[in-house]
Parts: sequence; C-alpha cells; structure tokens
Amino acid sequence: MKISGSTALVTGANRGFGRHLAAELLARGATVYAGARNPDTVDLPGVTPVRLDITDPASVAAAAAELAGGVNLLINNAGIDTRTDLLDGDLDLVRLELETHYIGTLSTVRAFAPVIAGNGGGTILNVLSVLSWVNFPMHASYGAAKSAEWAMTNALRLQLAERGVRVAGLHVGYLDTDMAADITGPKSDPAAVARLTVDGIEADAYEIVADDVSRRVQAGFPGGVAALYPQLP
Repeated sequence: MKISGSTALVTGANRGFGRHLAAELLARGATVYAGARNPDTVDLPGVTPVRLDITDPASVAAAAAELAGGVNLLINNAGIDTRTDLLDGDLDLVRLELETHYIGTLSTVRAFAPVIAGNGGGTILNVLSVLSWVNFPMHASYGAAKSAEWAMTNALRLQLAERGVRVAGLHVGYLDTDMAADITGPKSDPAAVARLTVDGIEADAYEIVADDVSRRVQAGFPGGVAALYPQLP
C-alpha cells in the first residue's frame, strides 16, 4: 500500500517501538493517530493522540467509532512482557499477557477491519516477535502469547483477504527500548527496524523479518526441535 496519504493508527505509540513507527509513518506523509491508554503521554509532534486500551472492549469500540472515517492502516504494537515463569509464576500475569497480545489484538482487529474495508481496503500489521517462533523460560508467557498472536495473524490473513484487507506480521528480536532495558545481549535500533517495517508494509509483504536472529530462527524450522533447541539432550 502507499504510505503517503494513508491514515494510520498505531497502538502503544506513546513510547518505544510504537513511537518510532509513528514517527516513520509521519515522515513518509501519513496521517497518524497514536493510541495510548493515557493520551497525555503522547509527545510526538504531528500525531493525533487517541485514548485506547486494547484490553478494554469499550475503549476499543470508542476508538473505532472516533476514527471510522479514515483509517486504512492499523499497526497492533501495544504489548507487555511480565517475565512470568510458566511453572510457578502468577497465573494472573500469564492471563494478562494473553489478554493483551492475543485477545486485545484480536479485539482491535475486529473493531477496525470493517473500518479499513469500508474505506476501500488497506493493511493491518501485527507486531510479533522472534519469540513467536522459538521460546525460552525467561520470556515463556510472552512467547506463548506471541505464538498465539502469530497463529491468529495467519488465520485473519486468509479471512480478511477477500475484504481487501492485507494482514502482515513483523518478527524481530530485542529492540533497544525500555522493554528490553535489562537485556545485555545484542539489540536492534528501533528506528532502523521501523524503517524496514514501513518498507515492508509499502511493499505489501505478508511477513516482515527484521533482524538476523529472526532470520536464523526461521531458517532453522526444517531442522525441527534439534535445530531450534540445540541445548536439549
């Protein structure tokens, strides 16, 4: 799709990767609505803040009604990582991650897909993760929720294609944002990944693989469990 002249909603756009996505879209000539639970925290000049809590159905419905006249690009970026252990962690936190990444994203798609279709078609991008493909105990609940979101992305891609709505997924490892502030390993520049992501949207890519770690994991699929988890006995 053509980014210049488009109208986009980016969820979780008040900070981190979402803010970089909003800035990149603005730079390419899009009208950008920045979704945030507290719109007062949106500080990017040129965007229009929108109150949006993706885990609150009433908030999602209100945002969809407010923006029904123009949106043709939805980027589902809002997310959390509680670092909850699957064996002995708080199940309420596991539910919260599923409510955010899976149910919340699905609720937003259900609300905005008719808007996008009614505006002549467009694109929905779900910001996934390399952890939707491979998972480790430190991010177990996050990875499980992202895996569910990836499966949902694939299903919606098929269902919405006939309505003129393209559904894409972004896979990326650690980004140099607040969410990964305590991670000591390699991190990608979120501004550079935002540019690559918007390039992928403009090229109508269904799957955007944004960094080397994601490409390595994707390439390891044919080798099965042994290739993806070589540490197993």
